[in-house]
Amino acid sequence: MGVSAVRDVDVCVVGLGPTGRALAHRALRAGLSVTAVDPRPDRLWPPTYSCWVDELPDWLPASAIASTIPQPTVWTKTALRIDRPYCVLSKTGLREALPLDGATVLAGRATQVDAHVVTLADGTTVTAATVFDTRGLPTLGRRRAASAHGIFVAAETAAPMVEEGEGLLLDWRPENGAGPDEPPSFLYSVPLGDGTVIFEETSLGLRGGMPQHELRKRTLNRLAAHGIRLTGTEPTEAAHYPLDQRPPKKGVAQAVPFGSRGGMMHPCTGYSVADSLALVDTAITALQQGRDPIAELWPRRARLVYWMRMRGLWGLGRLTTEQSIAMFDAFFNASPRGQRALLSAHDDYTALGAVLFNTVAHTWPFHWRYDLVGWTNRNRWLDYDFDQAPVSAARR
Repeated sequence: MGVSAVRDVDVCVVGLGPTGRALAHRALRAGLSVTAVDPRPDRLWPPTYSCWVDELPDWLPASAIASTIPQPTVWTKTALRIDRPYCVLSKTGLREALPLDGATVLAGRATQVDAHVVTLADGTTVTAATVFDTRGLPTLGRRRAASAHGIFVAAETAAPMVEEGEGLLLDWRPENGAGPDEPPSFLYSVPLGDGTVIFEETSLGLRGGMPQHELRKRTLNRLAAHGIRLTGTEPTEAAHYPLDQRPPKKGVAQAVPFGSRGGMMHPCTGYSVADSLALVDTAITALQQGRDPIAELWPRRARLVYWMRMRGLWGLGRLTTEQSIAMFDAFFNASPRGQRALLSAHDDYTALGAVLFNTVAHTWPFHWRYDLVGWTNRNRWLDYDFDQAPVSAARR
């Protein structure tokens, strides 16, 4: 088999998930020549993607949204309505909104990705003025992780918990069967716009994450608490990925990591798609103006925001369920700007610093704050054995 080459394009994008496809699409719209590489470029993305509506860039059409929740609910000590519209993205609609007409699309696996050259497994090479690496996250290992197990349930079956137009962003009610001596998790549940609702038990911040069998058990316990019985044939979704992928260093001769691979995975929430979509044009404009995309994407204030969010991630990973409820209750009673600074804003470091301080200050009892900032119980759940039930749980 002969070795082929694609030479001297403006941009090569390696990885055609939503972020990579958006980057390639916007580069084409800006008049740049583009080559895109992905092992399965025509595959529809498996995960469910969602975000706050106001995070999406103006250029993305409404057809990319599958369902909208005007006021999602957060359950901490009580039910809190968040006055900020939230949405689930349509995978088909998002893909159709990001056509790659005019790009050279190569179906293959990249084995080497450098600053200006990409080599595929079949020997094909691509040379480009700029290479973006959007292949997602590397393997997890024992890094701090987001873990989730989702079950897709028919909307009429799900109605006792989630009705049309409603959604549970975080549900900390004590219904998952976990005891006080077990690592915490919460329920995420939203209508997907296709007649189904996802129920997804989620863990944030544990080193190595929470296993799928434990998350599934907790999800089923929650559903049973509301009289929802499943057939066992419902489709499922599994998520398990690191939350601590750092922003890239500037001034280094390398491909530009972008999206979750480039530090855009939110350390405290596990969201990345909306932030990545919003930053696509920043990267493309930097190329057009001859500036370093990494420097433009990650100014000092954005790096400071990331640093502060990492402190939040470390705090999440060592809290008990009771402490998590107290902390989230304090946070979701903060000002709208403070909430946005933690959940969304890429570089609002002043509001983020204030809301982190106030969240710690309003977490009660007082001594729990020591765990939150890492003065005590820094490695509380390290090496926790999920297959060995704690005594308190066994007695129940």
